[in-house]
Amino acid sequence: MGTRILYIAEIVGKAGVFCVKKTLEAIKKEYRVDFTIACADGATGGYGLGKNHAIYLRKLGIDVMVLAECAYYKKDIVEHLAKAPYLLRSANYPLGDPGRGYRVYDSGGVRIGIVTLLGQSGFKRTHLSNPYTYLPEIAAKMRQETPIIIVDYHAATTAEKYTMFHHVDGQVSAVIGSHTRVQSADERLMPGGTAVICDAGRTGSIDSVGGTDAALKIQEFMSGIPEWPRDAWDRIELQGVVIEVGADGKATGIERIRHKCEAIPEDRERAAASVPDEPSGQGAEEKEKIG
Repeated sequence: MGTRILYIAEIVGKAGVFCVKKTLEAIKKEYRVDFTIACADGATGGYGLGKNHAIYLRKLGIDVMVLAECAYYKKDIVEHLAKAPYLLRSANYPLGDPGRGYRVYDSGGVRIGIVTLLGQSGFKRTHLSNPYTYLPEIAAKMRQETPIIIVDYHAATTAEKYTMFHHVDGQVSAVIGSHTRVQSADERLMPGGTAVICDAGRTGSIDSVGGTDAALKIQEFMSGIPEWPRDAWDRIELQGVVIEVGADGKATGIERIRHKCEAIPEDRERAAASVPDEPSGQGAEEKEKIG
């Protein structure tokens, strides 16, 4: 049997963090997981990742967390990025930005390379290197250390993702799409042995708008006035994929997962209270930044 890698789809808000807390251990046992990656770009308030939540999710058993366009939304994570090897931000951010976008990790004697990249469409607030020219360079460098390379491609359009799938087929073990927070049903193995899926989904509320409160989103679209998102708690589940990779770096299987969280207490305030808060005062600053 090859190396089995769990990718947890984007964790959204406290409901998403709570879901990881209550389901991850059982999922790891059920799928015999060797290594766990999670997209944490929306773990704190739906946008970004705070330091407290980063440390907490790490303690829950996530080996690597990837961040994308929201990587620098929380002030305390910017300094923490350089100190936490388990955190990766998009590799095609400008040279000299805090953190790094790829790294090789040891997992029980197996070396696993992780890369995260931002797409080009829809991210007007960032100035990025071209992911199509950059990823082959990174992959070639990482193959000197390991044939197992997993790519998180955080892109807004299906066309971008499928272009990347074909572009690097056979050069990496898997390309997992993220950002839309809606799980697609197109997982497959490419001819060159690369496992792909357009979007792994989200971890958090399914009866919501991208994991956040639907009523506020409706109000935002009706009025045209940006609203600060609020966590949704209806029907929370952990979504993602499990990928199996051989010693040669070729993927031998990819499976979508949707694991319902049965542990939701009736008192949602109690559930939220079981997840650590971020430092007070940060939310107002970030609301202004996002708005």
